Amino acid sequence: MKTIILILISTIFVNNVILAQFLGICPFLGTSKKTSTAVGMGAAVIFVLVLATLVTYLLNAYVLVPHKLEFLQTIAFILVIAALVQMVEIILKKISPSLYTALGVFLPLITTNCCVLGVSLKVVGEGFIYGNNVGEAVIYAAGIALGFALALIIFSGIREHLDLMEMPKGMKGTPIALITAGILAMAFMGFGGLVK
Repeated sequence: MKTIILILISTIFVNNVILAQFLGICPFLGTSKKTSTAVGMGAAVIFVLVLATLVTYLLNAYVLVPHKLEFLQTIAFILVIAALVQMVEIILKKISPSLYTALGVFLPLITTNCCVLGVSLKVVGEGFIYGNNVGEAVIYAAGIALGFALALIIFSGIREHLDLMEMPKGMKGTPIALITAGILAMAFMGFGGLVK
């Protein structure tokens, strides 16, 4: 249980995939203008990231490694992630058409979200400390996804408030968003002493 808590604290707060590792910046900046869209994107990333990590871990362990095809990891993982994103798109279209419409072009961005591929490769890569078993790998992926969603939702709330404030014309939009993201990253650095 202690290992699970350490993995979650480490991945959500200390080594946040966006704010500390700078993976997934494109959807972070693109879907953070409205909190409702950010929540939907965060939920989609949680689902896809956990499922992609599970499937790629098993694919690597039971197909690629036994047949000495490790050199195909990146291509195989990209295909798996693309298929999972298509599945999420179909499910969202049937279950929540409003969320599907709100996400619009950003849902296919999960396919090219370097966070999803990066976590999948890190889980099966050499020297990965949590990759001892599939359970820890899935917990690691869930923590990364929760950290992504947390940062995205906090950032979108801040951006909604910034839109209501008066500021110089040159600071509106992307410039203030980047400054805010930097300040948020420094705030998350405060969690650095929690896990060693």
